[in-house]
Amino acid sequence: MPLTVTQLARACGLSRSTVLYYESLGLVKPARRSAANYRMYGDRELERLRLVSIYRGAGVSLGDIRSILDSSRGDAAGVLQRRLGELSVEIERLRDHQRAIARLLKDTNQLRRLPMVTKEKWTEIMRGAGFTNEDMQRWHAEFEKSAPQEHQEFLEFLHIPAEEVKSIREWSRTHPGVTRS
Repeated sequence: MPLTVTQLARACGLSRSTVLYYESLGLVKPARRSAANYRMYGDRELERLRLVSIYRGAGVSLGDIRSILDSSRGDAAGVLQRRLGELSVEIERLRDHQRAIARLLKDTNQLRRLPMVTKEKWTEIMRGAGFTNEDMQRWHAEFEKSAPQEHQEFLEFLHIPAEEVKSIREWSRTHPGVTRS
């Protein structure tokens, strides 16, 4: 049963343009032309295109596929063994990338946990700048009112325990401008 290029493409799960591209490379050729000059493909071309799809699915280059399909001695095993070796090298390279990324993530997470500035250090800086307890409480209240998410992130940056962060933020929301005892 003759197939048009679109029918052939659908039968192999490919796009029409892919089949035409493969045809331009000489991987598949129409068996004949219809009276209206349409490309017509038969069972042999369908089987050949299915093989092209299988080899492409295995990552074999189009040039290697052409040599496999056009070779009288059918050197598919040699090409596939070479491709398997290339994949092994590529997989090892990707594993190296995985290990490098894991190390970077580990280092990044360790840096985040380092107490660069602690609550105590920040309080000391604020006191050194002349802030009283009341000034710091007003500062927290204003920070919470104007930028609540950033206030949360800042408190976490100071490595304040979650319960204390919650308490500071709650107090800051309910007592704006009032001193905390």
